[in-house]
Amino acid sequence: MAYLEIIFLVCYFVVLVFLSLYGLHRYVMVYLYRRHRRDTPEPPRRFEPDELPRVTVQLPCFNERYVIGRLIDAVCKFDYPRDRLEVQVLDDSTDDTTEIAAEVVARWREEGVDVKLIHREDRTGYKAGALEEGMQVAQGELIAVFDADFVPSPDFLRETVDFFTDPGIGMVQARWEHINREYSLLTQVQSILLDGHFVVEHTARNRSGRFFNFNGTAGIWRRQTIAEAGGWQHDTLTEDLDLSYRAQLAGWDFVFLKDVVSPAEIPVEMNAFKSQQHRWAKGSIQTARKLLPTILRSELPLMVKMEAFTHLSNNIAYLLMVLLSIMMPIATVIRIERGWTESLLVDFPVFVLATFSVGTFYIVSQREIGRSLWTSLKFLPMVLSLGIGLSVNNCKAVLEALVGYQTGFTRTPKYAITSGEPRRAWVAKKYIRKMDVTPVVELTLGLWFSLAVSVVLLHGRSAFASLPFLLLFQCGFLYVGLLSLFQTSRWLRRALLNTSDG
Repeated sequence: MAYLEIIFLVCYFVVLVFLSLYGLHRYVMVYLYRRHRRDTPEPPRRFEPDELPRVTVQLPCFNERYVIGRLIDAVCKFDYPRDRLEVQVLDDSTDDTTEIAAEVVARWREEGVDVKLIHREDRTGYKAGALEEGMQVAQGELIAVFDADFVPSPDFLRETVDFFTDPGIGMVQARWEHINREYSLLTQVQSILLDGHFVVEHTARNRSGRFFNFNGTAGIWRRQTIAEAGGWQHDTLTEDLDLSYRAQLAGWDFVFLKDVVSPAEIPVEMNAFKSQQHRWAKGSIQTARKLLPTILRSELPLMVKMEAFTHLSNNIAYLLMVLLSIMMPIATVIRIERGWTESLLVDFPVFVLATFSVGTFYIVSQREIGRSLWTSLKFLPMVLSLGIGLSVNNCKAVLEALVGYQTGFTRTPKYAITSGEPRRAWVAKKYIRKMDVTPVVELTLGLWFSLAVSVVLLHGRSAFASLPFLLLFQCGFLYVGLLSLFQTSRWLRRALLNTSDG
């Protein structure tokens, strides 16, 4: 048994080390961000009023009855010459969203805005298919895209179009801001996760000469770039990531504007959030399978290739996280029984370094957008726990992508909920997702770690150093699993709704 235990611990350490490499990559991002944080991009010149390019704003949507009117209103209020602005509502809806959109479109057409509703009966290609179909009749030389959950400010085009005075610029991406950041613990933690991606990662990659990606919304493309890169393709679930890499491989430059923000609503319901994360994780691995061979064979600089590999394969970490979650309690018990406390000299420093790298990454992002150190620190344990709790959901996505299992594009429902809404505002809404099997697995892992925590507390003084990490895993799996079950339970939602009515 001793040999089997040694083999098991070796496998455990190997998983831990590979997982930590992805975690330590956060330090690279923080370093590059710090190094280039003051390299603010500026357009080479400003367009003269009579040479402003014609812009087509595309608004792809599918069953967005709560937010589609808000989006159309915001875009039609853009501070841009109306004779050079075209708005396309690309609607694939099967509910009353189409009628709601038609009424808002008609009202703005009476105001003199060139806005059209393009409704598809066939959702072939999903969002990518809708964008491609809209391109066939679009009149703009620049193409802006906004998802239904966004509320762009009137000056969005004024802040972005001048970068296209540089003929080598193919796309400009704005930073997301969150109109319902303060709504709940879930939205606060999500906001921090997204801030890390936008504030640190995008800035670091773009300003250091590495590839970064359009995020599917709140960005503006040169039409020529889309065409030369091969157009919108729907063989992955992340058509935005796919097109971004193809365009940069074709030689186009991108710009990320950290200080230009576009407000949006983030999911208030756990299963909607998990659906979004599943799509992003699966799509990134699909894109990696599709494009990494071309990237690695190209003549791009080594630093660009290395970052592209890490970026596109990063969600493999969720597969490693699930393996680690199964193995960690067993490894802890082996150490307790055998008294192999010296093994902590190997895994404890790796755990700490990887955890601190993630913590540093998110704290930097919060400090850079003006939030206090205390605000940044108090949510950090939950940020780490939520990332762990998502590992089952995202591991499933990674495995589906690796084996080539195809699924449709599942959009993330939006409910027009801002930070000031009541906590139960989502309960009576449509589009609540049905439960799948992942919460059962998450709760099983949560109980698995609860058992490990109990063993350490009762018998394992030698393993007390591992207790904080066991608690992070326990909290993450139980939080994600229980909230998923709670929010998809019909009788619980009905009880909440009756309580609100009373």
